[in-house]
Amino acid sequence: MRAFAKLWLCALAIMLAAPSPAFAWGFYAHSKTAEIGEANISPRARAEIAQLLRSEALLGTPECSLSSLEEASVWPDCVRRTRWRWGYTAAWHYRTTPICEAYNPRANCSGGNCVTAQIERSHRILADESLPDHIRLEALAFMVHFAGDIHMPLHSGDKGDRGGNDRETDYGIVPSLNLHWIWDGPLAERAITSGERPVVRSYSNAERSELGGGSPADWGRESWKIARDFVYPTAFDTQDVCGTELPNKTALSQEDIVKGVPIARRRVQQAGIRIAELLESAFAPGPLPEPERR
Repeated sequence: MRAFAKLWLCALAIMLAAPSPAFAWGFYAHSKTAEIGEANISPRARAEIAQLLRSEALLGTPECSLSSLEEASVWPDCVRRTRWRWGYTAAWHYRTTPICEAYNPRANCSGGNCVTAQIERSHRILADESLPDHIRLEALAFMVHFAGDIHMPLHSGDKGDRGGNDRETDYGIVPSLNLHWIWDGPLAERAITSGERPVVRSYSNAERSELGGGSPADWGRESWKIARDFVYPTAFDTQDVCGTELPNKTALSQEDIVKGVPIARRRVQQAGIRIAELLESAFAPGPLPEPERR
């Protein structure tokens, strides 16, 4: 029995330590945000999505399927592996502000190369019925994916460590992951599968009102605040994360993980409901309102 337990723990450690096939929230978390979104949109929006999906072949990405909203949620991570063609999109997946500085929604986004700007851009392209379907389909995939990315705290806040990528972190009994990947993968997956009710469901009007709303800049601020007030203090067992030099290696205890689960779960739910809102507004009759001049 002990030998079996050791083998199981080794297998778990290898699975969790292996490089993620995605570069942001793992496949599972992204697909669940898309499923939440799809469960909370109108039949009209579903029909519009189905029409756009018929133009998949025109994208010229046979190695990265885009035949459903769930596949759309991970398509941007898939295509950017082909760096010669899609490498320019790498900076679109995040927009970090140091947790020890004031949050500035317009910083670190030169030329619109950040997640907040690309959500807004993709939303406008998707809503433009004068554009070809495959152009709008590409925008759909970017919008859905980036709306997930921005809800992961370490895509918005960091402390000179590439959003936690440079902080070696043990995850309970699993050694030597990194802080970013823990929030991308195992913690998000545990959060999604925890709780009395499934995250993928039709939400009530009251739930949608409580979870939704805001702009991409607001969503980024929420994530940055979670990174500042919870992720780093919990990972390094100090409330004074800005007044001290943090070590390059740390560990999340089981107690730390349990505290993080409801936070990660809520971010997945918020992302899904806000994806539904973006889809509904993009497919609503008439043009989108003109963007605010900055």
